[in-house]
Amino acid sequence: MSLSVRIAQDFENFALDVAFAVEKPGITALFGPSGAGKTSIVNAIAGLLRPDEGRIAVNDDVLLDTQAHIFVPPRARRIGYLFQDARLFPHMSVETNLRFGWRRAAERASEAEFSRIVSLLGLETLLTRRPQNLSGGEKGRVALGRALLSSPRLLLLDEPLAALDAARKSEIMPYLERLRDEAAVPMLYVSHSLDEVARLADNVIVLKQGRVVAQGSVFDMLADLEAMHSIGAASYGAVIDTRVKAHRREDGLSVLAFDGGELIVPLVNRAIGTRLRMRIRAEDVMLAAEEPRAISANNVLLCRVTALRETGPAHADVQIVCGKTPFVARITRASAERLALASGVPVFAVIKSVIVDLG
Repeated sequence: MSLSVRIAQDFENFALDVAFAVEKPGITALFGPSGAGKTSIVNAIAGLLRPDEGRIAVNDDVLLDTQAHIFVPPRARRIGYLFQDARLFPHMSVETNLRFGWRRAAERASEAEFSRIVSLLGLETLLTRRPQNLSGGEKGRVALGRALLSSPRLLLLDEPLAALDAARKSEIMPYLERLRDEAAVPMLYVSHSLDEVARLADNVIVLKQGRVVAQGSVFDMLADLEAMHSIGAASYGAVIDTRVKAHRREDGLSVLAFDGGELIVPLVNRAIGTRLRMRIRAEDVMLAAEEPRAISANNVLLCRVTALRETGPAHADVQIVCGKTPFVARITRASAERLALASGVPVFAVIKSVIVDLG
């Protein structure tokens, strides 16, 4: 699936002018602060907003072309939309809500596919319930299932976790990961949460004040000092694609391999070869000019400085690369000066803490 978007729209106090293309499957995040234009973009793709100028196409199917006077109505676009609130029909059971999307699909899925989606989202025990008897996370999963059962070629998710508390977010997050990894539907995911983007997205489009300021792999974007600084992101980090290499059960540890070396983490209950996404916060990385010895940290990596940026009067963010994998370390400006850090300088990164996402 390919999606190409070019939109120009003047609002009362805001101008949206974006152009981007999505050529890869999985989840592409529209990431940026509130007011960046994220929801306006997905509304235009869905057909809920008709922009002043623009062109939107899915594969070779043109949904909008203002110059050619083409505007495909929303219900003919075969695009699923998951809003911040679940918008379930309160008088219907979970199964009836699901089948509402299924019956309205231009290409109705088989009963086997219906059952697969129900299983994928863990809805088997909820089918007879009404929405008022569901938790926020359960409502979100039902709304997601209903959108999927409309057989969309593209799924839009507008901050689907924004209305949920931390417990409900942690409940639904693994299902979104399973959907990313197992479903064939490409997704455009709106968020201003760095944690959500780091855990879920494959690719990121960074937005600020109605403009695209950067676009690329999540593994690169969230460690990009310029892109994150441009939108005022409060923190940085590394998102790393790893595979389980070995288990040291006697020590309660696992070894994860990545492009740049190995990392030792608390034991993960996953088979050898399993792919895992790992995150390291900038605050959890220390730098040393010489290899430290006799320390408690399990992970010390030889890296190279690629960029620096001062972040306030006391701190500096340092982008480093290990193999082909970028990290960010947040240290004091005094430490950066004492270590004489500059682009190209080799350093040892001491990793104090690792987050392994086990959705």
